Amino acid sequence: SRLGIFQTISAWNAARYEKHVNSMEEKGLCPDCRGRGFDSYAPNEYYYNSVYECSGCNGSGTYHDWAELQTQQM
Repeated sequence: SRLGIFQTISAWNAARYEKHVNSMEEKGLCPDCRGRGFDSYAPNEYYYNSVYECSGCNGSGTYHDWAELQTQQM
């Protein structure tokens, strides 16, 4: 029963992620950074924001570069 719940949640997350990737592909944007080209990390929003180049698309923000990097990693 617990395994069934875990599998259901896992399948739901996978379907949600696939839908997100398809939506970003239609827009031509990187699914990881949503086309911004960077990710930000805010350990404490009151002090500072650290900005990092998106590792999914190498900072370009494009779906094409993201897909190419995904293919290389497989």
